[in-house]
Amino acid sequence: MEDYFRLRQIALATDDLDRAIADFQHIFGVRLAYQDPHVAKYGLHNALFPFGLAFVEVVAPFEENTAAGRFIARSGGVGGYMAIFNCSDPLRRGTHANAMGVPTAHSLDHDGFVGVQLHPRQCRAAMIEFDHTPGEANPEGPYYPAGGDGWQQAICTDVTQGIREIIVESPTPHELGQHWSRIIEKPYREEGDGGLIEVDMINIRFAPAPAGARETLRGIVVATTDAAGVMARAAARGHARDGAGFRMCGVRFEVV
Repeated sequence: MEDYFRLRQIALATDDLDRAIADFQHIFGVRLAYQDPHVAKYGLHNALFPFGLAFVEVVAPFEENTAAGRFIARSGGVGGYMAIFNCSDPLRRGTHANAMGVPTAHSLDHDGFVGVQLHPRQCRAAMIEFDHTPGEANPEGPYYPAGGDGWQQAICTDVTQGIREIIVESPTPHELGQHWSRIIEKPYREEGDGGLIEVDMINIRFAPAPAGARETLRGIVVATTDAAGVMARAAARGHARDGAGFRMCGVRFEVV
């Protein structure tokens, strides 16, 4: 099996999925690729949008006492929910994380798709998932969370070309960066008061937060062909400008 490891999907949580779907389509010009009926057993509805070959997933609880609902309540709706890595060896990586004290929250095994979700408390900032879909070594191949095959028809890069990086904030960004580095087995590089882990498809940047602040997956940097147009459409949908970005579904989208 070809060895690969990529940050493929960012999951966000909201209490208004219909609005989120409309916002993403209108602002970023992306298409809805898939809504997974299987997540209903967790009390959730979801929606997946291709950002190039990567994905943004939005989940919304429809029942009480779901993990996503607790996350929204605990976080006040601030911060991303999950960082999802595709890889050739999710079970080995899960075992490695367990050995360093990061327990498994959920194991996934459906029709050849295998995944390990790590507990967010010990991950810190966001839940980490390692998963594998047979045939996904080619990133244009099948991808189980997006329904297997067929998601490729939803790719539209006229406006949105991909995700460059996510931004994870912590009062101690170097320490958190080194922690994530150990979990995902990729080197952390200090850059001033923050740092970077380079990963195929989407990099992970660590940035400082005020003392006492909660650690969060706080931002997503999106590569576009028309940053001004994206910002104007975001403002028209009621998302106020925040520097070179805007806030939606708990995170700051920086548009470049």
